[in-house]
Amino acid sequence: MARRLAPDESALWKKVAATVKPLPKAKAPLAPAAPPTVSPPRPTPRNMAAPAAPAPRAPAKLPPPRRTHQAATLDGHWDRRLRKGLVRPDMSIDLHGHTLASAQALLDEAIGRGLLRGARVLLVVAGRLRPGADRLPLMHGDPRPRGAIRASLPDWLAYSLYADQIVALRPAHISHGGAGAVYVILRRSRED
Repeated sequence: MARRLAPDESALWKKVAATVKPLPKAKAPLAPAAPPTVSPPRPTPRNMAAPAAPAPRAPAKLPPPRRTHQAATLDGHWDRRLRKGLVRPDMSIDLHGHTLASAQALLDEAIGRGLLRGARVLLVVAGRLRPGADRLPLMHGDPRPRGAIRASLPDWLAYSLYADQIVALRPAHISHGGAGAVYVILRRSRED
């Protein structure tokens, strides 16, 4: 409930109210010329057959199945050499300090260059995936969780223009960056 005004406040209020001009009244909105007419649905005779159902449409095309390069198998010899650090990368790329968009573009560009050069192993240094980091960045100016580029790598590679040229994705040996890097194994080009 509002409090009552003191006598001096009341006198001051009356002076202020006397200086105020009322706003002009708004014009009434014009009424529509004629209300919209709605025709009732036509009754169908009972002896008339219902119209034929429209032809069924072809089902919408589904996107191609997602490739999971982490589950892709290499022969035992390759896996053993990668685990022991005996494979030397043909190219390397460092994605530290990039935004998600620029890192993805840089990765696609590097894979394209590697395929043109005939590279077989690409070392991608993206930083460690932090425990508990969300897979997607936070929105609206909030800070991005740590390890967002590293967490996005498998998805980027699966939907890359070069996805059919990527054989596998493996963690890098400690001498090449350990948990902060991955090997992208590219398909060998077949020259006819």
